[in-house]
Amino acid sequence: MKIPQPAPALTPDLVLYGYTIGVFPMADSENGIIRWYFPLKRAIIPLENYHAPRSLRQVIKKSTFEIRVNTNFEAVMRACASERGDGYGTWISDEMIEVYTELHKAGYAHSIESYYNGELAGGLYGISIGAAFFGESMFYRVPNASKVAFDFLISRLKERQYELLDSQYINDNVKRFGAIEISKEEYTDKLKLALRRQLYFDQTPINPILNDSDWDREENEAIIVPNTRIILNNDWEEEGD
Repeated sequence: MKIPQPAPALTPDLVLYGYTIGVFPMADSENGIIRWYFPLKRAIIPLENYHAPRSLRQVIKKSTFEIRVNTNFEAVMRACASERGDGYGTWISDEMIEVYTELHKAGYAHSIESYYNGELAGGLYGISIGAAFFGESMFYRVPNASKVAFDFLISRLKERQYELLDSQYINDNVKRFGAIEISKEEYTDKLKLALRRQLYFDQTPINPILNDSDWDREENEAIIVPNTRIILNNDWEEEGD
């Protein structure tokens, strides 16, 4: 009888590798077990689809919020991990926070932060690899704080000529930012193209965690696929202001 092997520990290089083949990790809200997801329908936000509504443009013009980049990454991620109050808990575990904070220090994970009266009021975080940005989560404590952060994100991605903004699952929150659904096959094609270019989200030198010369593709595909559960379709809702 074949004994099931335990899922491997989440590591920075394993997370990066997962993104490059189109899967991403989420933790079970009850037991913290990490599973890998590959939606049959993938939500992306074409950068040209986003148009800030007039009300948001007015907020931005008034400079209600101060925007900072990568100054408080862990605080942003922990705020995103706070239980939403809808009974579904959170998919961001302490293990994920630890690993993504390492990715932040290495120059792959980034946060956009909105401050109101000097206090963190909202923000978002994600992963940048090549010309792709993988949006993970956002939060707000003051209305419009996360929207202003997202507007800044779009400007940064356009300025640096990114090709792909992945938002994982479609929901009303990302729809209002211009999100559309595409098949996993079309997503994979777009991802491959985006990974051919090396762009920098900021000026931080990237520490090459993912080193092709040290990476056994077949071995690590075996780690991700059999020993963790690949979920090909899942409905997921996420809050936004």
